[in-house]
Amino acid sequence: MKRRLENINTIKAASLALLCCLTFVGCTDEKASERSNSLPYFGEFDIELTTGADGTAQADTNYYPIPKFSFLNQDSLWITQKDYEGYITLVDFFFTDCPSICPVMSAQMARLQTKFSLEHPELPIRFLSFSVKPETDTPDKLKRYATGIGADLSRWNFLTGKPQDIYDLAQEGFLLTAFPSDTAAGGIFHTDKVTLLDRTLRMRGYYDGTSTKSMDQLFTDAITLSKEP
Repeated sequence: MKRRLENINTIKAASLALLCCLTFVGCTDEKASERSNSLPYFGEFDIELTTGADGTAQADTNYYPIPKFSFLNQDSLWITQKDYEGYITLVDFFFTDCPSICPVMSAQMARLQTKFSLEHPELPIRFLSFSVKPETDTPDKLKRYATGIGADLSRWNFLTGKPQDIYDLAQEGFLLTAFPSDTAAGGIFHTDKVTLLDRTLRMRGYYDGTSTKSMDQLFTDAITLSKEP
């Protein structure tokens, strides 16, 4: 992974800049999506220059999938990014004793889990929740939390691991905010965004995990992704 951000002020500034970039890129890509009937891509990318049949230069944008990871789940099993290849995945960052946004986000994720099961049981949908307070979120604690919200653990994992590894994955892999903070509720400042991944683990959308309207849009977009080859 890239060099870690050195302090909270730097992280906050970088996060604000990233959010601004995402807003700009999202708006630009959404216009392109309307033309191509597809969803935008987010994250790191390369530009590959090629020569067309007519001899003119062409530029192709290649977006990277999320970084590799390996964390323990609620059953103390190692889960990696490979377990999600071939699936459309909804990803959030939370912690079990979060007193603010996490209960709402988890409830929205659970609602969509039920909605997919009832309306589109054939779709290859998976759910993934990373704890941003892994030092206290043990597998047993994650299992109790998952059971409490009605998670279907055959397709939803709750992961824990080394704190800095999870912070780095959130910030540098998903371009989202997660770091300890004395002023944040529960001691962790973290994103309220839910990320939509396609079958190749590339980021295709960000949604407000506390908003029913936004999560309903995620539901619709996931169905759109399922139609991609």
